[in-house]
Amino acid sequence: MKKKTLVLGASTNPARYSYLAANRLVNHGHPIINVGLKKGELAGTSIERPEEIHTDIDTITLYVGPAHQKDLYDYILKTKPKRIIFNPGTENRELEEKAQDLGIETERACTLVLLSTGEY
Repeated sequence: MKKKTLVLGASTNPARYSYLAANRLVNHGHPIINVGLKKGELAGTSIERPEEIHTDIDTITLYVGPAHQKDLYDYILKTKPKRIIFNPGTENRELEEKAQDLGIETERACTLVLLSTGEY
């Protein structure tokens, strides 16, 4: 099953995990929305600013550290994804609890590992 995924913290830098994840998601057939601070293109999709609320998102895969997440809480929660993946280094109990209170599944995992093991 293909899961439309919002890559939050998308970067055009090939050394960043968000770059690797976006490309692997596309390679596995998952449609993506890239959201980041700098414009550019990643895995054939433009990187947009966190402004437009997408309401058809299955998963948000998070590549923004906890220190910078607070400004994104409303954006993330209004998107109402089915789940949020907190990749290593993005874990945030406050955001997890807010999401869970809204019925959003949270998972502390690595998107790259989930894709490679077929568990995505």
